[in-house]
Amino acid sequence: MAISEIVTDKSLLPVLTSSAETLAQCHQLLALLNPDAIPTEPARAHELSLEASKQQKVLFALLAQLRGQNRDAIFRVRDTKQATAEARQEIDRLHLQLQNLYYEQKHLTGEIAACESFDHKYRSLPLIPVEEFLDLHPEHRESNEHDLMLARINHEHAEREKLEQARQELLKRKQALIALNKKRREDLASLDQDLEKFIDAAKPIQKIFEKEY
Repeated sequence: MAISEIVTDKSLLPVLTSSAETLAQCHQLLALLNPDAIPTEPARAHELSLEASKQQKVLFALLAQLRGQNRDAIFRVRDTKQATAEARQEIDRLHLQLQNLYYEQKHLTGEIAACESFDHKYRSLPLIPVEEFLDLHPEHRESNEHDLMLARINHEHAEREKLEQARQELLKRKQALIALNKKRREDLASLDQDLEKFIDAAKPIQKIFEKEY
């Protein structure tokens, strides 16, 4: 596989181009400096030396360019690593937040299920039938199930308060009657005592009458 197929980053393509040009320039310079190709004539050798010096300068320029591109690539790699690290931290933070939301959702789902299955006391309240309640309060015929249940509970509460008030009144009357009966029993007991005293006091008189007759 060619290097150009492996490296696809557009910022690195100029580095590949410069690297290829530098390599070609190295090969060209090495070809000029090949001992087997060096001419023996002084004039020709001098021309070859000048050409090699020229090609060497071009090579140095290409190497300087390649170093600069390499340095820029290293800086970009560092920036990319920093951006990647920051993105990874953000992903980790979002993942942790997602996990927390998942656990919170699971907890709330459990709480909702517990609430839905909770055997609340209002379910066992001896409320009057719905139709009977609606006959008494037709204004609730369009109410939803929740509002209708609240209205029925409030109605039951009001009715029980009335019954409690009636019970308290009856209890007061009962206590009053008990007190009255107690007073009458005490009066009767006192009357019995007075009657016994009267009978005891009348015994001498009774004896006198018995002697005369």
